[in-house]
Amino acid sequence: MQVAADRPDALTAIQTDLPAIFVSLELSRSTWLITSLSPGAGEKMSKHSIRAGDVAGLLMRLAQLKEKARGRTGRDFPIIAIQEAGLDGFWIHRVLQSEGIESHVVDAASILTSRRRRRAKTDGIDGETLVRTLLAYKRGEPRVCAMVKAPTPEEEDRRRICRERKTLVGERVEHVNRIKGLLFAQGVSDYEPLKRNRRARLEELKTGDGRPLPAHLKAQISRELDRLELVLPQLKAVEAERDALLKPVSEGCPTPVAMLAQLKGMGPEFTAILWSEGLFRSFSNRRQLAAYAGLAPTPWQSGSVAHEQGVSKAGNPRLRTTMIQLAWLWLRHQPTSALSVWFQERVQSNGGKMRKTTIVALARKLLVALWKYSTSGVVIEGAVMKTI
Repeated sequence: MQVAADRPDALTAIQTDLPAIFVSLELSRSTWLITSLSPGAGEKMSKHSIRAGDVAGLLMRLAQLKEKARGRTGRDFPIIAIQEAGLDGFWIHRVLQSEGIESHVVDAASILTSRRRRRAKTDGIDGETLVRTLLAYKRGEPRVCAMVKAPTPEEEDRRRICRERKTLVGERVEHVNRIKGLLFAQGVSDYEPLKRNRRARLEELKTGDGRPLPAHLKAQISRELDRLELVLPQLKAVEAERDALLKPVSEGCPTPVAMLAQLKGMGPEFTAILWSEGLFRSFSNRRQLAAYAGLAPTPWQSGSVAHEQGVSKAGNPRLRTTMIQLAWLWLRHQPTSALSVWFQERVQSNGGKMRKTTIVALARKLLVALWKYSTSGVVIEGAVMKTI
């Protein structure tokens, strides 16, 4: 998930006169469905399909819509486009913006849908829904949807480092576990594939009943080691790129990410994830930040019934998972900080229960504190810095 963009300040009242051509793009791997509502065409929406990836065809269709609107009304109208955030990323959005077209990317989960058990759903219906959503958004209707704030190409590329490392760590764990599983079935439980003597140690192994390892089993493990040894240098290279991002540009003016790394308990991986996945963005208030991380509360209230459903989990899952892990580590490395003291007092008041629920609240508070520290320099109360 991406952070929802703020509504422009100019849209303070609902507007009824919107002289523009509204276009929605329903994207799939094979076709793109272009649904449009143009001035002078009545209430009927036009639909046109092109081959997926045909940017020239898309721009040609948009130009045709402008020509038809000019022929009906004698006026030129701008085009306003909308698409859902999905597998296509933001490259189509950037193409439209480069052509001078106002483009919006919407969080699909924020669009209102029918609550019927069986509701009709087709690309045509979805395209019309997107157009109506865009109309309501441009009229200034409050909370009609959540528009996504697209990252710059540089920001999008920078966060690939931590994501690739997570993938490589998963592959390393997979190979190690497979090797250990194969050997455990033969009675061998003391083999460590990550040690440097893994090849020589493999030749010395014997099964639990004293036999040498079977030839095919040894060959299979050897091939697993080949794949493992391919992953390990790639992992080191990615970690070197990550550590390069954490280095301050100059000693007199540390970067926000370097400031985060100075806190005790903040390792390079946590620091890089926090910065690349969320804190580099601009947030207006702490509620936006908590919502982006999926740590915002979700109330349920109807009449006299009112209870909390927990956090929304609707934001960035990588940032949310990291903050939960960091909250546990914060209690260990920063026990005298105000946040840790608050956590201990809250748990004690509940009789030592609800630790897992309270740690989520601590993660939200800690995220806000780290955001204020990295952006405004507000020191976290009681926090300890690393000793050089």
